[in-house]
Amino acid sequence: MPEVICTTVYQFPELSDVAKEKARSWYRELGPHDDWWDAVYEDFERICEILGIRLKTTPVRLMGGGTRAKPCIWFSGFWNQGDGACFEGYWSHAKGAAACIRDYAPTDATLHGIVDRLQAIQRRNFYQLAAEVSHRGRYYHEYTMSVDVTRDSPTWQPPTDDAEEIVTEALRDLARWLYRQLQAEYDHLTSDEAIEEGIIVNEYTFTEGGRRFG
Repeated sequence: MPEVICTTVYQFPELSDVAKEKARSWYRELGPHDDWWDAVYEDFERICEILGIRLKTTPVRLMGGGTRAKPCIWFSGFWNQGDGACFEGYWSHAKGAAACIRDYAPTDATLHGIVDRLQAIQRRNFYQLAAEVSHRGRYYHEYTMSVDVTRDSPTWQPPTDDAEEIVTEALRDLARWLYRQLQAEYDHLTSDEAIEEGIIVNEYTFTEGGRRFG
């Protein structure tokens, strides 16, 4: 015969400190929402546009049918050696990039340094450099990016001797920058403050000991 059992449930702020920690652990194990990296990717796409990088795309099938073009940006992390981020695309000179990036990200010295290096090597090559960035292998970090630097010279002049190294390292630094942004976003989303906000907004209830109820 069915029995009716009455129990007292609590909102998160009503729990003891020990119970709150148990509740936070439960919510943290759910992980951040799907596609939590979208905002970071959108920011990165805008930065690439400013720097003169046209990201390659790959078709992604939609649930309702059809496809959409997804930028070739990947990452893995954040717990193992070898985790990182990388991208694929085509780079060429972008007029006014140094001023634009300082306007878009006025306090980001790393991005300022990257654009300054790219602009300087373009200047030494009469703004004729271009590069293709491709991903190699099954891991995702800056050293899985292959960078092929060319020069579109009407007199068939090759790139300066330092061009390939400078462009490659600048673009790899950009991948490192992306990974740090992703890690910062993940750390924020899994912080105690963000976890508590998610629990409260969703109005989850718990037993006195902090076990999820309902």
